[in-house]
Order: sequence, then structure tokens, then C-alpha cells
Amino acid sequence: SFNIVAKFLGLNMADVLVVGGGGREHAIAVKLRDSPKVKHVFCAPGNGGTMAEENMTNLTVSDGDVEGLVKAAQDHKVSLVFVGPEAPLCAGLADACAAVGVPCF
Repeated sequence: SFNIVAKFLGLNMADVLVVGGGGREHAIAVKLRDSPKVKHVFCAPGNGGTMAEENMTNLTVSDGDVEGLVKAAQDHKVSLVFVGPEAPLCAGLADACAAVGVPCF
């Protein structure tokens, strides 16, 4: 269920950053993109499948680059960072996002 995502996105359409490049992250990105609350999904780094999707953009940021991911979230003014792999979380991505006021799930 994506009810928790709806809590972060509020009433307006929003942009979301999905971190990761596997099939699981592709599926998550598609489900988020299909939400009426989501305007655009950025994927870092994404994959060939996410590159071909409408309203989805791959970013040239590694899922291990915490500073780069936070900068991408800020540059693209995303309302939520959704992290698939564990490694970015272990590297402190959620804390780094919280420090700049971007919700991370």
C-alpha cells in the first residue's frame, strides 16, 4: 500500500526521487508515477526500463552517492525520496535528507 506515500505528498501533485536501479525500483517507480498525486518520478540511477517510461527521468547519480542524491532531491525539488536498496540507507541517506527537510522512505 502506498498510503504512507500519500501522507508525504499531500494534496498537490509532486515529484518523487526513487533511489536504485533494479527491477524492484522500476516497479516502485511505475506505481508511484501512476499515482494521481505524483507528477514526475526521477530515478537515480534508474535503468533501461525506467529510461523508456513516460513521466520518468533517469539521473546520472549513483545510488551510493549520498551527497549527490541529496543535491538531486534539492535541485529537482522532490517532495519524497523513496529508497530501494539498503546500502544508501546504511550510508546515511535518510539522515542527510532529513537534515535538508526532504522526507525519505
